[in-house]
Amino acid sequence: MIAKKPFEIARETLRQLTARKLAPTPINYQAIYNEVAGVATDPPFPTDRLRDIAQALPTKTPGQQKQRALLDSAIGQLNWDGVKSALMAYGGFSPPAADPATATPSTGLPMPGASAPGDVSAPALTFDFLQQMARLIEFTLPALGSDDARFNEQTQTLLKAMRQPGADVVALKLMLGSFSDRLSFAAEDQAEIKVTLLKLLHLIIENIGELSLDDRWLKGQIEALMTASTPPLTLRRLDDVERRLKDVIFKQTEAKGRALEAQEEMRQMLATFIERLSQMTESTSAYRGKLDDNARLIEQARTLAEIAPVLKEVVGATRTMAHDSLTARDELRGMREKAQSTEAELVKLHQELDRVSSQARHDPLTGALNRKGLEEAVNREVSNVRRKETPLCVALLDIDNFKKLNDALGHASGDVALAHLATVTREVMRPHDTLARYGGEEFVILMPDTALDNGIEAMTRLQRELTTRFFLAGTEKVLITFSAGVAQLATDETGQSAIKRADQAMYLAKRAGKNRVLGA
Repeated sequence: MIAKKPFEIARETLRQLTARKLAPTPINYQAIYNEVAGVATDPPFPTDRLRDIAQALPTKTPGQQKQRALLDSAIGQLNWDGVKSALMAYGGFSPPAADPATATPSTGLPMPGASAPGDVSAPALTFDFLQQMARLIEFTLPALGSDDARFNEQTQTLLKAMRQPGADVVALKLMLGSFSDRLSFAAEDQAEIKVTLLKLLHLIIENIGELSLDDRWLKGQIEALMTASTPPLTLRRLDDVERRLKDVIFKQTEAKGRALEAQEEMRQMLATFIERLSQMTESTSAYRGKLDDNARLIEQARTLAEIAPVLKEVVGATRTMAHDSLTARDELRGMREKAQSTEAELVKLHQELDRVSSQARHDPLTGALNRKGLEEAVNREVSNVRRKETPLCVALLDIDNFKKLNDALGHASGDVALAHLATVTREVMRPHDTLARYGGEEFVILMPDTALDNGIEAMTRLQRELTTRFFLAGTEKVLITFSAGVAQLATDETGQSAIKRADQAMYLAKRAGKNRVLGA
């Protein structure tokens, strides 16, 4: 049988559509065309139903968004293989790699995570490189947890394949593509878990604060924990909060012990007071009884000789009562004075607890570290430099013309200027940089993993940011500038020595015209 030519099939298809009185839709045309050509007719592609399914799928994470886009593209191109791959990726399954060329028969659309063999350069993927990638994957596993058994199994299979000499590069790339998709889901899950745990921690801390309205001893711990559990989290911030909490807890324990001793003294004084009142009541009752008895004896007396002993007894009882009253008065007065002294001490202890809770290692005005906190931070950073052999920059900055600002606008405006500088600095700094108030209008910034040139650039960037940020002193807009010196910690140099070099460079910047940054 001679095969019909395409134009003959098309002409016969149109004739059949007219003869059967069918609407000339693409579906009807395709069905008649296949019938005339003798080709099997595939069932119609359920585009609408698949789009409804795609709309119902979640897109909370980048991985889900990626697979959703691939699914929409496959549906638009009527590509069953693409639909299958995207849906399997949603469930964490690896699509089978039947064809290394990864091109589908109908559209040639590459499957997710795959590429053509020509895109892979076997010499580039050396055995050592694959070992490094395997180690990199192993290093990420602790951060992802071990709850997903399927993901763990997929990871171990990939690691085993990467460590086999002469591994199939094309197969490895397919496995890596599938692994990367699943990794994005696992990473997003861990991120959501961390955020949820932090929310729960915040709720617990806030609830403790609500339940402890009258216990100001908890104020420092509550504020520190709220700070520690606020993203972004860094080990350096957590370490600083841990040190701060230890200092607060130690001082609060000591002060609380003194407070408990004072409270015990108050209880003892109250017990003594009640005992004295009881004795006075008994003495008064006895005195009254004696007076009643003596009154009856006087009524029964017939001569003065009989009255004299009675009067003597009345005088003696009265003197005894007066003595007891004076003694009780003196004791009660002493207890009152001691109670007042103890109350004053308790007030002082509460004030000390409040001060310790909020100012253990931080400057109360700016919220930056104080000198003590700076000393600990410097020791910690220098230790990290010695251990990791990484650079550390120390910057010392001083607000320009601060005395004039105080004289012209008042010390309250000077305080606002200091707080303003600290706020802007924290916004510009990296999370692992450290800000400390060195004294007066001077601040120190510790910048780990930063060479000298980068440290100078960071301070210059902070200066530019300050030029765009004013603060209000009453109705007047005030712009502040600073001069800074930057020093990079030298080998075997102490942190204080580096701060001193930065201080010297800062004074040179002042003499050079202010509002500039110089390296030491």
